[in-house]
Amino acid sequence: MTAISSDPIDILRSRTSEKWAEHPEDVLPMFVAEMDYPLAEPIKTALHDAIERGDAGYVASSNPLGDAFRGFARRRWNWDLDEARLLSTADVSMGIVELLRQVTKPGDPVVITPPVYPPFFDLVREAGASVETVPLTDAGDGLRLDLSGLDRAFSSGARAIVLCNPQNPIGHPHSRDDLAALAELAARYDVRVLSDEIHAPLVQPGATFTPYLSVSETARASGFALHSASKAWNIAGLKCAVLVAEGDEPSGILDGMPYEVSWRTGQFGMLASAAAYADGEDWLDGVLEAIAGNIRLLDRLLRDHLPEVNWQRPEASYLAWLDFRGCGWGDDPAERILREAKVALSPGPGFGEPGAGFARMNIACSPELLEEAVSRIAAIPRGSGESTPPADRRGRLPAATP
Repeated sequence: MTAISSDPIDILRSRTSEKWAEHPEDVLPMFVAEMDYPLAEPIKTALHDAIERGDAGYVASSNPLGDAFRGFARRRWNWDLDEARLLSTADVSMGIVELLRQVTKPGDPVVITPPVYPPFFDLVREAGASVETVPLTDAGDGLRLDLSGLDRAFSSGARAIVLCNPQNPIGHPHSRDDLAALAELAARYDVRVLSDEIHAPLVQPGATFTPYLSVSETARASGFALHSASKAWNIAGLKCAVLVAEGDEPSGILDGMPYEVSWRTGQFGMLASAAAYADGEDWLDGVLEAIAGNIRLLDRLLRDHLPEVNWQRPEASYLAWLDFRGCGWGDDPAERILREAKVALSPGPGFGEPGAGFARMNIACSPELLEEAVSRIAAIPRGSGESTPPADRRGRLPAATP
């Protein structure tokens, strides 16, 4: 498989989305989860054809998304969803909020497992619940779910958990054993599991993604999965996600959702996602090859130029979780890196308390841009910097100062 190349820098600078519009042109943007690769041809064709037809209305109740996703899940993960209940909505975040509104009451504790996608904190509160954190634990071979901590949280009254699988920002697909153990704990304490699996298509060769609902009847009895083509095919702005249920109770909850939950799906998002799942795997494999090359490159660059920085090589996604604590740059090294190196990373503290001293780097870019970013960061003097402001919960950086 030939790796896909990034778009030229002049094309990237002409983009109006968050990654390339948030900062001045002297800043290398490596923060928000957008890729620098060209749009997949099947997606471009689907969108052009829709525009030619004037097909920009509401999403129909009968559309190709469900069959396309079922086929992709079967081919990619050997996950049979023929009997599953699928429901589309605008995005995974919206799906999490709407599901939490169905399975919790106001004030109920909901568990999240930092370091984790920053909006999880806000999504739980938006649903009217309260956040309870059970940080990942270091088992000696990398971070993983703290099953003992989850047991304590569930036994103390937590009603749901929002799982991130694969885990953003560390790029870790949770093991089948850990997922099965989580399902047993959830069943024991009558806890609902909402598994955000948005990064699942981006698992690297040699690694394994296990869908939460595939691990056992226990998981299916009370769990939900949330999927989207948005991260893997770089179409977040088109607004489409898929909620998945297999057990009787979860399927009934999807059936009872307000009509507007599905009505919010974007027509272009549905068409693009169906094209991605049905015909976009060759493009995806090329992207995975490019990301694998950048993982190897970043590993070498860190050893050669930033030996104080540690990291756990991601098995999924295109996000690198970098430990800058050895550099002495404070709790939010991204602030100093932006100010002095003009490289925009996502601030670690936004991912929860374990993120102090860390930053997340988006490496879905050209090797040249990655090399330039590390070179700029390596030029910053080691040692303490100025005090830093609180991190944005969405992981976005403060504006650069002159």
